[in-house]
Amino acid sequence: MPIPLFNSIASWLLKKRYHQIELFLKYPAEVQEEVLHQLLEIAEDTEIGRTYGFETVVNYETFRERLPITSYEEIEPMIERTRKGEQNVFWPTSIKWFAKSSGTTNAKSKFIPVSSEALEDCHYKSGKDLLCLYLNNNEDSQLFTGKSLRLGGSKELYKDNDSFFGDLSAILIDNMPLWAEFSSTPSNKVSLMSEWESKLKAIIHESTQENVTSLAGVPSWMLVLLNNVLQDAGKDNLFQVWENLEVYFHGGVSFVPYKEQYQNLLPRKNFKYYEIYNASEGFFAIQDRNNANDLLLMLDYGIFYEFIPMDTYNTPEQKAIPLWEVELKKNYAIIITTNSGLWRYKIGDTVRFTSTNPYRIRITGRTKHFINVFGEELIIENAEEALKRICAKTGAEIKDYTAAPIFMSGRDKGAHEWIIEFRKAPEDLDYFTEVLDNALKSLNSDYEAKRYNNITLKMPVVHAARENLFYDWLKSKNKLGGQHKIPRLSNKRDYIEELLQINQ
Repeated sequence: MPIPLFNSIASWLLKKRYHQIELFLKYPAEVQEEVLHQLLEIAEDTEIGRTYGFETVVNYETFRERLPITSYEEIEPMIERTRKGEQNVFWPTSIKWFAKSSGTTNAKSKFIPVSSEALEDCHYKSGKDLLCLYLNNNEDSQLFTGKSLRLGGSKELYKDNDSFFGDLSAILIDNMPLWAEFSSTPSNKVSLMSEWESKLKAIIHESTQENVTSLAGVPSWMLVLLNNVLQDAGKDNLFQVWENLEVYFHGGVSFVPYKEQYQNLLPRKNFKYYEIYNASEGFFAIQDRNNANDLLLMLDYGIFYEFIPMDTYNTPEQKAIPLWEVELKKNYAIIITTNSGLWRYKIGDTVRFTSTNPYRIRITGRTKHFINVFGEELIIENAEEALKRICAKTGAEIKDYTAAPIFMSGRDKGAHEWIIEFRKAPEDLDYFTEVLDNALKSLNSDYEAKRYNNITLKMPVVHAARENLFYDWLKSKNKLGGQHKIPRLSNKRDYIEELLQINQ
């Protein structure tokens, strides 16, 4: 199909979808209630449906009272049975795809079920919606005159008991609809290569031959790729390689520490950045406005949302609430019920609502990735904003970082310990540390209270990491590329002790 014709047809189809999006913008509670009833009706004859009497669940209150909130560990036996071939356990249609997901250093992998409904009605639908929202805001876009450079996971798919597992990105690429494959680079063969460093070279070889108009991938790994593109091409910025680049679709980790580095690589004021929020368990939210710092929660993807206020999370007072009861400026843990058979599942992410008309969110962190050893309640959102301010003040550029507590010992008070790998180091690390401390105080009153007169917490300890410390650490664990992430904050010292040891 000629590119101009493809461009016209695709633009028309995507803009038509916008009218459906307007439906859940206008009637969010009704759309979410309908999603819940559809999920219950579809799964009422499954094992879990019979166990909890889905047939007689008439409203949300009954659903909340009858079904427990679950974690992966609690439903793992059911997932394992399905991986071994048993069906109709938690979802009626055949589950043969499993997105393999794990923590950075955790040897135990999770196998998240992915149904055909989730592929079509969630993951692929979200890809079209992302383009739909972008085109709605940028009617003069020439996106479809070229291709999207996608950077997915670096794992191939593996077969076991007639089921398949691997990175979610590999599952999506393997099942990709024709329209998406036609408009993407590199080829599926290169995208599914398992060895990161060879894959990097192959991506550069293929993609630099194409007219790339958009980028899509995790910021940390995309930055590695783009710097290698420039080095290989001997160019100063990416527009000298792809002159028609107009947007970068990013997600997976916070973009805040990387934005200035991207602006150096892409020095055009009209270049666009669009954030997405997806995971192995589903696709949840999309930036729906140019230059916005929040995301529109997508309500018609076969996912029913609940939220637990973080001030009661994992306490006897914990109670989940539906979307229509959330409040602005509160931190919530997300609970999802999905069209892959996850029922009231703790995904592990935290969000804050910036708007309830429509429902827009900001991702604030992970339920397990924070520091609250001394009552300071430091979350990733605080850390990212503090580092952004410091870099603006000191001229530093940050490549990667992690932080953990220094526990009290005898008369020694506690502190936070940071390892930061700089792309551009500050002139004075002590001054950088002082500015970091002050920024955290201004952003987090609990941290400020614990730092007052060094009563509980001393000044942070900041180490400058050697070059490629985090890259080498991930490589040693066979976790290079794609969806693998550095744990930013931890209540334990496991990560930081390993990194300190290899930083010597």
